[in-house]
Amino acid sequence: MKSARRITPFLPAIGLVMLLALPAAAVNPDMTKQLLIDDFSDADAVSALGTRWEGLTDRVMGGRSDMEMTIREADDGGLLHMRGTVRLENRGGFIQARLPLDSRGGHFDASDWWGVRLEARGRPGPYYVHLRTRQNWMPWQYFRARFEIGPDWRAVSIPFSDFEGVSTRRDLDVRALKSIAVVAYGEAFEAEIEVARIELVAP
Repeated sequence: MKSARRITPFLPAIGLVMLLALPAAAVNPDMTKQLLIDDFSDADAVSALGTRWEGLTDRVMGGRSDMEMTIREADDGGLLHMRGTVRLENRGGFIQARLPLDSRGGHFDASDWWGVRLEARGRPGPYYVHLRTRQNWMPWQYFRARFEIGPDWRAVSIPFSDFEGVSTRRDLDVRALKSIAVVAYGEAFEAEIEVARIELVAP
């Protein structure tokens, strides 16, 4: 059996993530075309795209949130497990698991796809998908969408058209994606989420 690998958050210069609520019922059962980002079948934190998951917290900007992120094997496959305490002190308030989408540090063209789909469960709370593109020069610029989870596995599909830009007037350019992140944000709470699969989907 594969052993879990614990990933310690590192501290690059990023800004505060501020995110938008999106109903969790946006599930399209007719999705027929998928591009796997990760199913966490390997415990080395390297995705199906060849890029590595990173754990990040608001401590990069003076916040006090804590997190632990592991890739581990469950009964029916691998999963990403992120948990921690989200604190609002010092203008903080987030923890996140982030994945670059291009192994060479460039951008990723997702124009053939409709949106993002993930299978997740965990403790209820404010969770988000966060996208960054080559348009986002400053750390406080990004695109955001919220999703809901519960104790049972849930498939959530979010169209690219539902992502809203923060600190930018540009529309989301899906031809130039840089990273995707699963984020707990905005409230003081004990966060815990498991993700079994994340992919791009198209009808």
